Amino acid sequence: MSNPAPTLTVLALGLLALLCAANCGCQPNLCCSKFGYCGLGDPYCGDGCRSGPCYSGGGSGGGDVASIVTDAFFNGIISQAGAGCEGRNFYTRAAFLNAVGSYPGFATGGSSDDSKREIAAFFANAAHETGHFCYISEIDKSDSHCDPSFTQWPCVAGQKYYGRGPLQISWNFNYGPAGQSIGFDGLGNPDAVAQDPVIAFKTALWFWMNNVHNVMPQGFGATIRAINGALECNGNNPAEMNDRVANYQQYCQQLSVDPGSNLTC
Repeated sequence: MSNPAPTLTVLALGLLALLCAANCGCQPNLCCSKFGYCGLGDPYCGDGCRSGPCYSGGGSGGGDVASIVTDAFFNGIISQAGAGCEGRNFYTRAAFLNAVGSYPGFATGGSSDDSKREIAAFFANAAHETGHFCYISEIDKSDSHCDPSFTQWPCVAGQKYYGRGPLQISWNFNYGPAGQSIGFDGLGNPDAVAQDPVIAFKTALWFWMNNVHNVMPQGFGATIRAINGALECNGNNPAEMNDRVANYQQYCQQLSVDPGSNLTC
């Protein structure tokens, strides 16, 4: 009769390995996969991700977004930016999906087609604002974009609140609450939006969820009005408006979803 001790030892070591894998213990910048391993990318940060910069924030919302915003879809947009564009090496799909994890309500709550339309609308507006993710910051940085009447969000001396990020967030009354919500000093260090791609996408999603998400049922035109209505809607700048619409129609076609009605504003 053989000694059972070695078998028990092997079993014990195997169980210990499984427990260690389950606990993961990854570095903060790595994801713990559903199988308990550390790494980055879809196998680790996608479906079932347990901890770290999970695309879905641990299992809500963003998992479906990741399946729609594929590498091909994201890269197809950013590849239209010129090779010399600063945004080419700044904006990434991983940063977007990381940011989505903090906004589980984005592109969720409706049908699959509703999710696709919201994603198409977000990227249509972002592509327009940034030249297909070419620009990180607004070209004209001369205006401080400080409105002193918003005393709750006082401007900091020496800082300018011009457009930054995918939706070119602007003005102290946006930087202040966005920073407070996301966890960075929006008033004292607005440049953080142009330095960290995850923060950049979070500011865009913060603005979207607070100002645009709820008008999606009204059609794409309502998203234009929510973002830049006074400057582009009601015939004020049809060329700019039509560029957003063209982006939206193109992305809806790529996602195989009907764009719906009320496309203009």
